[in-house]
Amino acid sequence: MSTKYSKSAAFAATLAAAALFLSACAGTTETDEPAEGGEALSGAVVIDGSSTVAPNTEVAAELFQEVQPDVQVSVGVSGTGGGFEKFCNGETDISEASRRIADDEIAACEANGIEFVELGVANDGLAVVVNPENDFVDCLTVDEISSMWRPEAPVTNWADVRAGFPDLEITLYGPGTDSGTFDFFTDEINGDSGAINPAYNDIGEDDNAAVLGVAGAPGNSAFIPLSFVEAAGDQVRAIAIENEAGECVEPSLDTVLTGEYNPLGRQLFVYPSAEALTKPQVLAFLEFYITNQATIAETAGFIPLNDDQEAEALAALQSLVGYGLARV
Repeated sequence: MSTKYSKSAAFAATLAAAALFLSACAGTTETDEPAEGGEALSGAVVIDGSSTVAPNTEVAAELFQEVQPDVQVSVGVSGTGGGFEKFCNGETDISEASRRIADDEIAACEANGIEFVELGVANDGLAVVVNPENDFVDCLTVDEISSMWRPEAPVTNWADVRAGFPDLEITLYGPGTDSGTFDFFTDEINGDSGAINPAYNDIGEDDNAAVLGVAGAPGNSAFIPLSFVEAAGDQVRAIAIENEAGECVEPSLDTVLTGEYNPLGRQLFVYPSAEALTKPQVLAFLEFYITNQATIAETAGFIPLNDDQEAEALAALQSLVGYGLARV
């Protein structure tokens, strides 16, 4: 399993508590035997894709392995685009994505005979963050954010973002072009996926590098997944965004779920292939992931699916394989 995301003692304690809770719900024993009527499984589950979704999936994998210890679940981080490239080449069982699969990626999968299903696993938002010493920005409009991030004639000083802001140089940080976070942000803020200020600092798939960059100087800013904001502590400050109703709304669990935090609230996904779903261990892992999504998301610092989203994800899984799902 990927070790990119180190866990604090507090997180480890939360994970252990979640494992005990899920084991109790599943009826497992102290020796990690599967629940009565279940089946002991083995084999591999190979996952790659979004660096945003990976922490959530890693928690799902660790909790699943409390129930099925002989299943090896690996979670790679190639970015949403890089993950889909591997997936459509048949190299992985499941692809993680912080955006929906694009038309060219669908075509690549079809060309290689890869059938798949889209499953929502959690909700998240993108936060625009500034340095904590920045005490003049509380809320920005989409147009003001775009003025810094647009590809043509972006502003480079906070004084040019809004009258009354100080004369302070702006330095920007964000993920690379393989990232679904990059695609989502540029589409929602600049109106065109991939359109971005060419002078921004590309931090690849390491959102922690964006946090460190913003923490480096008072004028710095970035966009990062909301799940990384809490982990960043006092290194950065998330600002409110004016939504389509003209209200300044801060990113949070509640505002993402209610839809008030727009346009930067989003759902996160996994895409299993039809061939992978013929493997009992993959099918069991996905059923575990969806049916325990609330505990998994909360443990990993994400926002659970609402009831409708969870029902939609289970229905999508069932539509491809029928409901012969293995109970774990």
